[in-house]
Amino acid sequence: MLKTALVTGGSRGIGRGIAERLLSEGYRVAITSRSEADEDARERFLCIRADNSITEDRERCVETCIREMGGIGLLVNNAGVAPNVRADLLDMSEGSMRRLIEINLMGPFFLTQAVARHMISRGDGTIINITSCSAYAVSTNRGEYCISKAALAMATQLYAVRLAEYGIPVYEIRPGIIATDMTSGVKEKYDRLIAGGVTPIKRWGTPSDVADAVSVLAGGKLPFCTGDVLNVDGGFHLTRL
Repeated sequence: MLKTALVTGGSRGIGRGIAERLLSEGYRVAITSRSEADEDARERFLCIRADNSITEDRERCVETCIREMGGIGLLVNNAGVAPNVRADLLDMSEGSMRRLIEINLMGPFFLTQAVARHMISRGDGTIINITSCSAYAVSTNRGEYCISKAALAMATQLYAVRLAEYGIPVYEIRPGIIATDMTSGVKEKYDRLIAGGVTPIKRWGTPSDVADAVSVLAGGKLPFCTGDVLNVDGGFHLTRL
């Protein structure tokens, strides 16, 4: 497989951790972000300023990667957002739902569509979707986030079936409580939950933990697997009595 990777939302947090890991493993890495990448990122990665929810930006992103890197061997759909306001399900606005569906679902879905066509023409590739434990764990004050991640989980299965005949595996990684700027505002809450045993492994996850999972799935050592879910959540998904 061509050792080039496109990581969406790669300028910070989980995406940055993934991009740095892939770079250390010999990949040429392109990252996208909606704002200007910092100087360190611009020195190490092919930085593309793009909004994943905009069709023209996605098309330009793919074209740039093909032109500048020779192709895309690995796609990591990481870019995503949380609601601007955590609103109860009975008060959630249509605008908030629309925003999260466009960014968290439609963006990666149609970027995958475009990249998959490219991978089919090349004859190989791997696709990884970063979802969340919220794909199955209910949070009634951010229902739009849960719905968008659950839908992306189904998109993973759909593409896994559709692309299997071309030898292109599609995987899902479900992070749990990960220390990033997205979770910094609820740090005290999750500190208490972790101390109380909400996860069997009693610590915060890190972007490096998610990058470990990407490295495993991208390494080509699971040739008879596709559509699989890898939970990176300290055991949060385990049902306990």
